[in-house]
Amino acid sequence: MSPPYSIFLVGMMGAGKSTVGVRLARRLDRAFIDADRELEERLGVSVPTIFELEGEAGFRRRESMLLDELTLRSGLVLATGGGAVLSEANRQMLHARGRVIYLQASASDLWQRLRRDRNRPLLRTANPRERIQKLTADREPLYHAVAHHVVTTSRQPIDQIVDVIVKLLAGHVEPPSAPPAASPPGVSAVP
Repeated sequence: MSPPYSIFLVGMMGAGKSTVGVRLARRLDRAFIDADRELEERLGVSVPTIFELEGEAGFRRRESMLLDELTLRSGLVLATGGGAVLSEANRQMLHARGRVIYLQASASDLWQRLRRDRNRPLLRTANPRERIQKLTADREPLYHAVAHHVVTTSRQPIDQIVDVIVKLLAGHVEPPSAPPAASPPGVSAVP
């Protein structure tokens, strides 16, 4: 019997990847890792500090190396950073090495969740609400391209979201072997 596949959560900052991931891991009796927190622990500095010292490009390099390591583990629930899908190599490894769940939230819901958050380097702009809208629009096609399933997190209780994910994953024993195609692979939308 082969070890269980891993589950990778992707989506915008504020979509609920860490919160849902903790509950999902508990429900499935799996280990949970938040990629951003793991990177902070390993480097001994916060994500905003990494951005300040190395810029976004430096942060993305470190993020990719970490994802390459973590996605090789089996039986894991992994919450990725919101920008992890920007790299084609990251999208391919995520899609090929586990089941990818896109936690989708509208830009307006994300703004409501993030408007008081001062720890997001990409929101340190004159108009953070506009920035969220642009990031969401730019990244949406990438999230869809890498995802095996899409789950909407807007205004739903966490346990209901976890229930939906568990049902979507039912019957999946092995991860897919093919990297994502240019067009979104069999994405199943959940209202």
